[in-house]
Amino acid sequence: MERSAAVLDRLLALHPKRIDLSLDRVLGLLDKLGRPQDRLPPTIHVAGTNGKGSTIAFMRSILEAAGKRVHVYTSPHLVRFHERIRLAGRLVDDDALTEALEDCERVNAGAPITFFEITTAAALKLFSEHEADVLLLEVGLGGRLDTTNVVDHPLACVITPVSIDHVDFLGPTLAGIAFEKAGILKRGARAIIAEQAPDALEVIERRAAELRAPLLVGAQDFAAREEHGRLFFQDETGALDLPMPRLSGPHQIGNAGVAIATLRACFPDLPDDAFARGMTGVDWPARLQRLTRGALVERAPAGADVWLDGGHNEAGGKALAEAMAEMAAQSPRPLAVCATRRRRPQL
Repeated sequence: MERSAAVLDRLLALHPKRIDLSLDRVLGLLDKLGRPQDRLPPTIHVAGTNGKGSTIAFMRSILEAAGKRVHVYTSPHLVRFHERIRLAGRLVDDDALTEALEDCERVNAGAPITFFEITTAAALKLFSEHEADVLLLEVGLGGRLDTTNVVDHPLACVITPVSIDHVDFLGPTLAGIAFEKAGILKRGARAIIAEQAPDALEVIERRAAELRAPLLVGAQDFAAREEHGRLFFQDETGALDLPMPRLSGPHQIGNAGVAIATLRACFPDLPDDAFARGMTGVDWPARLQRLTRGALVERAPAGADVWLDGGHNEAGGKALAEAMAEMAAQSPRPLAVCATRRRRPQL
């Protein structure tokens, strides 16, 4: 068993609730750790209901194709906790993870703190101790009171499509949820916003105006679409004609567009070929991933294609249904779909 597993098990017992949105506990711990959030590489902070992970995967792929060293923080993980923390292109190794977790555990000294809070503190500590050109930081839940919302001066803030989700924590209305997501916006920092429903966009635009955050909005300031089997992207600096994304589903065109718009705004010198290689090299497992072997494939109808995906809200279900309908229309082979609610343990 990995050394980190025992530490992670102990950390689960530090707070009775898996989700308890607040910044007080994590800020207190980070202060005791010497405020690692103030020593991070330039940070792109990503909130939204769906598409956060895919958008980050596109940005990582493009940046690494351009030779950049990229830290990444995402959640939840699929198989191993280590998937959440990527240091300059590599998943964190068990020794480094264990040491960071044990440091946080020691400094926290048994005080109540959620699993997500203390493990995020460990991730920020690791990010501050390893050199990189960029940190891609994914919000866990919401935004305004999410544990990741401790970076005061991000390079950019991104909001992917907002829809109804986690109403117990974020409220039942789209405007209310958008308010929580817009809580990651920071004064003067670029804000790149995916195409949104009007109720959500109004709230986000109002908050950006209050903070004087330069705003780029999908379908207004940039656009991505499929043309003749290619991805066509357009913004104020010009057009890109790119290969279609390696990630399946029409929704990934929008995610790719947000990623491209963000990086064009933040790194105007990135070469066009980095965007092209980013589209073909992107990897994000269990998001409309075709399975070619294993028990599920063996149990599927003869000749069927088996695809794995996961979601936990209505908008995610609609995206999956649209992607499956498109695949069915393009292929005479039967489709067997394994869709599961994405596991979100211990935020």
